[in-house]
Amino acid sequence: MKLFWLIGFTAVLVWSGINPKDQFTWFLEVLPALIGLVLLAVSYQRFPLTPMLYGFILLHCWILMVGGHYTYAEVPAFDWLRDTFNMERNNYDKVGHFAQGFIPALLAREILIRRQVVKSIAWMNLFIVSICLAFSAFYELIEWWVAVASGEGAEAFLGTQGYVWDTQSDMALALVGAICSVILLAKWHDRQLTQLLGDTA
Repeated sequence: MKLFWLIGFTAVLVWSGINPKDQFTWFLEVLPALIGLVLLAVSYQRFPLTPMLYGFILLHCWILMVGGHYTYAEVPAFDWLRDTFNMERNNYDKVGHFAQGFIPALLAREILIRRQVVKSIAWMNLFIVSICLAFSAFYELIEWWVAVASGEGAEAFLGTQGYVWDTQSDMALALVGAICSVILLAKWHDRQLTQLLGDTA
């Protein structure tokens, strides 16, 4: 599992770094994946995660790397979808922001359960969704700071494509992603947590 994860991460990272659309944008987009790799490596022995969470984290890294290679506004498959279905914009960034809620929700859930932060399922779910919304809002602030610092060079990173409600829709999709994660993955996640905690007991 660990070897497959590292091979999958490295292969897509190397591909994404070969002649990206914009070198600065590539760095900004893959930086969270690189930070995530370091955090996973540091915590692997002390706080191993469930296999499903490692898998979803890898998927999230791939989403970031593809967006970094092409820029979020120019991913070819989503250009095709835009042209085929007469959409106004390339919506790959919306996939990224949905994942920004869907996958961190699983991570937050795992930490909250294993650290026994709250006992009530309702309160735990509220905390999970709130954490994901806070993370999404903070990411939008980072995008704003980058735009201010780099001026026009940040256009590819922001990927607004002229959509006036881009920031709000990004956060809304993170919210939807977090709620979907809590609803759809809870039972599967609980089974893996039971197995993991039993193996590490």
